[in-house]
Amino acid sequence: MSDMIARLMELAPQEGYNLTALADVRILRSDRPLARTPVLYDPGIVIVCQGSKRGYFGQQIYLYDEQHYLAVSVPVPFVMETDASADHPLLAIYMHLDFQVAADVMLQIEQHGFPLVSASPQSMMSSPMDETLKSAVLRLLETLGNPLEAAILGPARVRELYFRVLTGAQGNAMRAALALQGQFGKIGKTLRYIHATYAQSFTLSQLAQQAGMSVPTFHSHFKAITQMPPMQYVKSVRLHQARMLMVRQQLTAAAACYAVGYESPSQFNREFKRLFGLPPAEEVRRMQNSFAVPPAHSASEYISSH
Repeated sequence: MSDMIARLMELAPQEGYNLTALADVRILRSDRPLARTPVLYDPGIVIVCQGSKRGYFGQQIYLYDEQHYLAVSVPVPFVMETDASADHPLLAIYMHLDFQVAADVMLQIEQHGFPLVSASPQSMMSSPMDETLKSAVLRLLETLGNPLEAAILGPARVRELYFRVLTGAQGNAMRAALALQGQFGKIGKTLRYIHATYAQSFTLSQLAQQAGMSVPTFHSHFKAITQMPPMQYVKSVRLHQARMLMVRQQLTAAAACYAVGYESPSQFNREFKRLFGLPPAEEVRRMQNSFAVPPAHSASEYISSH
C-alpha cells in the first residue's frame, strides 16, 4: 500500500481533482475532512487508497476506504462525507465508466464460460478490495506516472480493473445493472433521457411513458433505484448542474437558474438552499475554496457534481 500512496502523492500534487493522462481517470486529494454534502455521481468506480468516505443513500451507508471500493452503475444523488487531514490526506482514484469498454469486457467474460448468475442489479455497491484488485490498481498507477506507458498501456490497465470489478465480490450485481435489462433497464434508460434533456419541462406521466410503464409502476421502480421520487430526481439533477455551471463557467445564479430549466429565480434560490444548505453565491465560494474542480468530462452522458 505504501507504493500506492507514494504514486498517488506524485499524481495528485494539489487538493481537489487532479487530471491524469487518461481522460476517464482522475485522482482526488483532500487534506481536510468534509462534512456531509449532497453529491451526484455519474456511473463509475471510486477506489480510496488512503482515508475514507461514507455515502448515505436511502437507508444504506456505503463505506469506501482502504479496504472497500465503491461502484456506481446509474447516476444517483446521495450524501457523502470524508475523513481526511493534512497529515493523512484522502487519496482516491475516480474512474468514469466507459460503457462500451465495460460491455466488451462483460461479453468476453461470458464467452469464456463465466455466465451471468442471476443477481439483483444495484445502483451503488461497496465491495471489499482483494489482493488481485490492489495489484491491478498499483499497475494502473505505475502506468499513469509515465506518459508513454499511459498512452499505450493505460487502456489495458483500465480494462483489467473493469475485469476485476465485474468478476469480484459483487460482480454479478454490477453486470446485471450494466446489462440494463428488465425494469432496472427501463429506469436506467429514463435516467439517461433525463440527463440529456434536464432543462426541458417534464411531467410524471411523460417520464412514465418514456419508460413504457404505468405511472404507479414507474414511480415505484424509479424510487427503488434512485431512493427518491422522479420529479425530485429531476430537480436534483438541475440543481447540481446549476452549481457546476456557476463554478465552471462563472454564471450568475439567475443565468444558471434559467439555463437548467427554472422559470422563477426565487424558487430556484429556495430549492438550491434547501438542497445544499447555502445560497448559490455562498455555495459557489465554498466549492471554489474547498475543491479544485476539474473541467466537465466531455464524454459523459450524465450530469455530475465533479
